[in-house]
Amino acid sequence: MKKILAISILVFLIGYAVYNAINPNDAKVGVSEGNAAPDFELTTLDGEKVSLSSLQGKKVILNFWATWCPPCRSEMPDMQKIQEDYNDEVVIAAVNLTSSEKNVETVKNFVEELELSFPVLLDEKGKINNQYEVMSYPTSYIIDENGIIGTKFVGAMTYEQMEDFLKSN
Repeated sequence: MKKILAISILVFLIGYAVYNAINPNDAKVGVSEGNAAPDFELTTLDGEKVSLSSLQGKKVILNFWATWCPPCRSEMPDMQKIQEDYNDEVVIAAVNLTSSEKNVETVKNFVEELELSFPVLLDEKGKINNQYEVMSYPTSYIIDENGIIGTKFVGAMTYEQMEDFLKSN
């Protein structure tokens, strides 16, 4: 009887292990590399609502920035070039810490001056910045087509760094 019970338990454990190997659990949601990026919805400068989950299927550079941040300004032209060069494969989602700006007009003027065509999302209360634990600007997350964070980068990125991150994620 003990032998049958031991064999039954062993068969169950092997079956459970095989099932989990075939059907792994969804990735844990969080802001660390390897986690599923937390979803959110923000409004763009154009008044459209955009959620992170609506961008799945393309790689996303989720960039947290502000107009008063010199390194943010320096990386924006390279982000624009990435958007133009990889338009079918990559989305730049630039989350502006709007609560730190004088007003939304300041953000609009910045975008017009640099001729940015990618979505600029307004985090008017800083909620998404807090959710993503942004401590300094710029901070970027490279998210793969399935919504998984591959890289977190703090500081201004160059075009070459963005390309390297996109290729490795």
